[in-house]
Amino acid sequence: MVNWAVIFGSVILCLLMLLTRLPGMELLGIGPNWLLIWVVAWSVKRTPFQGALAGIVLGLLQDAMTSPDPTHALSLAVVGCLTALLQKQRFIQEDFISIALIVFGMAVLVETIFALQLIFMGDRNTADIWGYYQKVALASAIVSSLWAPVVYFPLNRWWQQLKLAEQQS
Repeated sequence: MVNWAVIFGSVILCLLMLLTRLPGMELLGIGPNWLLIWVVAWSVKRTPFQGALAGIVLGLLQDAMTSPDPTHALSLAVVGCLTALLQKQRFIQEDFISIALIVFGMAVLVETIFALQLIFMGDRNTADIWGYYQKVALASAIVSSLWAPVVYFPLNRWWQQLKLAEQQS
C-alpha cells in the first residue's frame, strides 16, 4: 500500500512540477520533462509492457493537463518500452550518468515523435515545426537530463529498499 502511495505521490509531484518554472530550471523557456524522467526511472527495471503502460498513463495525464491533440501518450509509451528494452539487454549500467544519457536520448525522441504528429495533422507548416522543435528537443534534452537524478535517485532507492524487504520476508 505504501508503495502505491509513493508511486502515486511521485507522479502527482511530477505533474505539478510541469507547471512550475523555478529560476535555473529552464533553458530557452523550456523546462524539464518531469514525466519523461519518471517514465525512464520506472522503466529501467521493468518489462517493456510495464514501461509502455506507464508511458501511456502518464501521457494521458499530461494530455488532460494540456491539449490531447497531438497526444503525449504515444511518445511516452515508446520511451517506456525502449527504456525497458535497454535494461533488458544489459547495455547500460545503472548510474546517474547512464540515466542522464538515456533521458537525453529519450527527450529527443519524445520531441521528434510529437513534431511528427504535428506534421501528420497537416494544419501547420512543416518547416516551421522542424525549426521550432529542433530548439525544443535540444533544450528539453539538456535540461531533463540534468534534472533526471533528482527523480531517479529517490525512486530507485525506494524500489531497491522495497525489493530487499520482499526478499527478506
